[in-house]
Amino acid sequence: MANKDVSPESYLKFREFLEKQCGIVLGDNKQYLVRSRLASLLYKHKYDSADELIDVVVRGFDRNLLQGVIDAMTTNETLWFRDNYPFDLLVKDLLPKFAAKNQRIRIWSAACSSGQEPYSIAMSVLEFQRQRPGALRAGVEIVATDLSSEMLNRCEQGVYDELSLARGLSPQRREMFFQAHETGLLQVKPEVRRMVTFRSLNLLSSYAALGRFDIVFCRNVLIYFSAQVKQRILQQIAGQLQADGVLFLGASESISAAGDIYSMVKCHPGLYYQKNNCIYGFD
Repeated sequence: MANKDVSPESYLKFREFLEKQCGIVLGDNKQYLVRSRLASLLYKHKYDSADELIDVVVRGFDRNLLQGVIDAMTTNETLWFRDNYPFDLLVKDLLPKFAAKNQRIRIWSAACSSGQEPYSIAMSVLEFQRQRPGALRAGVEIVATDLSSEMLNRCEQGVYDELSLARGLSPQRREMFFQAHETGLLQVKPEVRRMVTFRSLNLLSSYAALGRFDIVFCRNVLIYFSAQVKQRILQQIAGQLQADGVLFLGASESISAAGDIYSMVKCHPGLYYQKNNCIYGFD
């Protein structure tokens, strides 16, 4: 039987390796996380111990194993406040703009994965409200969708392990927006969870039941679709946006498949897109 324990020396070596490979920063004494994530790879690749497997990976002797380890450590995980600028623009530019209307603001997080994006949006809204007491009196509604019902159930619970929390969450936000959970992990506080509604949705189906939105985050998902499907998705999103609505895409994504529907708005840093109402008659 393989020894799944991770020695302090191997753990330190693996921490440095993981941070260099994919930016994940593990805290002290988190050997149990590494042990649980790598356990299946021990049997698959027939290593006698976790320490041996880690040594092979760190030395770069087995590229297939390297990919397996990275997948195991990052599967179904995304970053908190990914790329930073969409959340900075939300707080500094967009929320003040939409708040001036004194109407309820609706935000959609499409393909929300494990929930980090919609909860990051909610935290940004709460930070804005604390900076500007009395603002957003009409309220903010955040709708988060994903295809996986199992993933959505996890998102609703808002419970995350140390590996998840290490990816993009500052100590200050961790202290402000999380609380201890009975499992020993950390859970998003109720005031944050109450702001987000999770719903199952296939991006290839109709979005009409979702209603209209002021802001849509559809980030790092279009890259998985063909140009034709991408165009269709962007057209459908435009149909759900209010007249002055805003769309955020991922940092490596472009609007080229629907360049006649949207106009790019360059910011410093970052950018977002607004739909061209005059062309398509959206209202």
